[in-house]
Amino acid sequence: MFFVALAFAWAFVAWLTSRPFFPLREVVVLTPPGQVTPAQIEYAARSSVTGNFFTVQLADVREALEKLPWVRRAEVRRRWPDALELRLEEQQAVAYWSPVGSDEVHLINRQGEVFVAASNAELPSFSGPQGSAGHLFARHREFAALVEPLGLRMKRLWLSPREAWELELEDGLVILLGRDRERAPLAERLVRFVRLWPEARERVGVPVALADLRYQRGFALTPALMPEQGKGKQ
Repeated sequence: MFFVALAFAWAFVAWLTSRPFFPLREVVVLTPPGQVTPAQIEYAARSSVTGNFFTVQLADVREALEKLPWVRRAEVRRRWPDALELRLEEQQAVAYWSPVGSDEVHLINRQGEVFVAASNAELPSFSGPQGSAGHLFARHREFAALVEPLGLRMKRLWLSPREAWELELEDGLVILLGRDRERAPLAERLVRFVRLWPEARERVGVPVALADLRYQRGFALTPALMPEQGKGKQ
């Protein structure tokens, strides 16, 4: 008798929750959107919210929101009696990403993850083999801290398939670091260059386009092409 009553109660609950007595009337976004627009949130909600307060599939709503370009993670909860609460963690872009040999341009977030979205922000550019975005993100932070005494930001960071590093500063100076070696670590060579560069620049007396740090005990400089030289080669 107990099992019959239990089955009847379950059937009644299932019937009751399927009735239009508990409609969803509101979607509340608890985190102020930045890159994500209200129109995008509304579209994702409309396309994924089905059923009533009890039967709506929260996982479906979450997945629809996380497909939006700037949403990294979404949290969806019911709020009695007729609403859904949304919390969105938006992507925070730190760099552009282009795999070597590809024309695709994506973005990298603060976690070193690649995501697809449109942006015109002024960010550094990373390029390297497929799957190396997180590695470049980590090395960028290291290199950026080392060149900070120069008062210049890094504009570009490149890693070749043979693991040779190259970076470009915002003033246009390209620095060839080459491969990391036990006898001449990248950080050691870069620190030495940053320490000596101001004096070396004064001694050279002409604009420098490239600094080659692939030497164990020094570096080589390549002067920039002067306007007069450029005209003579045309």
